[in-house]
Amino acid sequence: MVRISDARMSGTSYGTCVLHVAPESFVGGPLALVRTGDLITLDVAARSLHLHVDDAELERRRAAWTPPPAPYERGYGALYLDQITQADTGCDFDFLARPGRVRDPYAG
Repeated sequence: MVRISDARMSGTSYGTCVLHVAPESFVGGPLALVRTGDLITLDVAARSLHLHVDDAELERRRAAWTPPPAPYERGYGALYLDQITQADTGCDFDFLARPGRVRDPYAG
């Protein structure tokens, strides 16, 4: 079995997995355009993943795609949706990745 996901998950212990496809489908990433029945070729040695759908069809799908409604309007859920970066950039709060110095709490 091959699992291709943009999810942030743990516990997968067997089979070939491609995790953290970015950007995520929730924000319009590549997996948002995949449909049931599409052929996908995974070449692990070459580190490639190819969706066998022509460019015109992908553009039609992209034009028809609408983002899902945000499940949270406030609180931590909204902060997470607004501020967490994609997997390829660390899945961290974007404001934590800013350049700058942080005071060492142990340096008196």
